[in-house]
Amino acid sequence: MDRLASLFSNPIKPIQAEEVKTRSMNAAATEEYSCEFGSGKYYALCAVGGALSCGLTHTAVTPLDLVKCRLQVNKEKYKNLGTGFKLTVAEQGAKGLMLGWAPTAIGYTAQGICKFGFYEVFKNTYAGMMGEENAFLYRTSLYLIASASAEFFADIALSPMEACKVRMQTAALGAFPTTLREAAPKIYAAEGITGFYKSLVPLWGRQIPYTMMKFACFERTVEALYANVVPKPRDECSKSEQLVVTFAAGYIAGVFCAIVSHPADTVVSYMNKASGSGIGDAVKALGFKGLWGGLGPRIIMIGTLTALQWFIYDGVKVQLRLPRPPPASMPESLKIKLGLAQN
Repeated sequence: MDRLASLFSNPIKPIQAEEVKTRSMNAAATEEYSCEFGSGKYYALCAVGGALSCGLTHTAVTPLDLVKCRLQVNKEKYKNLGTGFKLTVAEQGAKGLMLGWAPTAIGYTAQGICKFGFYEVFKNTYAGMMGEENAFLYRTSLYLIASASAEFFADIALSPMEACKVRMQTAALGAFPTTLREAAPKIYAAEGITGFYKSLVPLWGRQIPYTMMKFACFERTVEALYANVVPKPRDECSKSEQLVVTFAAGYIAGVFCAIVSHPADTVVSYMNKASGSGIGDAVKALGFKGLWGGLGPRIIMIGTLTALQWFIYDGVKVQLRLPRPPPASMPESLKIKLGLAQN
């Protein structure tokens, strides 16, 4: 945390409550934005940011994801992360590390559109239903519910490509196509449309807790960093300084995300490899220890991934000149009720 604070131009100094200016959700009158906060254009551009955020990052870590999936379904052969990389290169060459990049790029781009775009929609919609004071008091619950709602739809968009990706990455060599244009028709011919959605329930089990942690932990970590680590209020930080905070909060959130969602991720990998198996079959076959196989590489992958996703998403907002509300602050009406308002 000291290193993070040292990246800012002002020295650390205590900030008294009365010195912190009231921050509004509305765009400042002196700064020009490309759209109004909460407008249709705002949500659409947030979805663009989500598409780039998830699509680019997940595609970039395809090699690590490939080895992680193989560790989950064939621990005896691949043993650990290093051995997994060595065996993959030995059997398929360096290009084999990018197996499944196409369904990854398409699937996670679609997921990112829904994940980030709908999160903004649901967060603002639910906040309006709760009222300003309750939205602040129960903001963690607000983040959890909004992110869960968004991820429900995001996983429906992701599931077909995830099924193709995992099958391509975990099947025995020569037993399944290695390109998306061949893999998708083969799954459809053998299992119909349900073949693309058979792991949707465990996918929800993996992704919804992951996303709830991703958004809620990120939002509260950003709030905590500005309150306790960053030496000046957010509105006095430059855009680059704000993005440093975004990256740091994203990485912290990512570590927790990986741990919370890992058992379900292992079940998804197993079910897509073992045709006809259900959730109970997968859990029984894997055992408790097996459910946590590949956790180490997944923490590295998800921590880095989540940090980069938030960095890209926030960076896109900056480049597109979108309103970027500051961390939640207590409404004046609530301060008056609690006797905290300044006279």
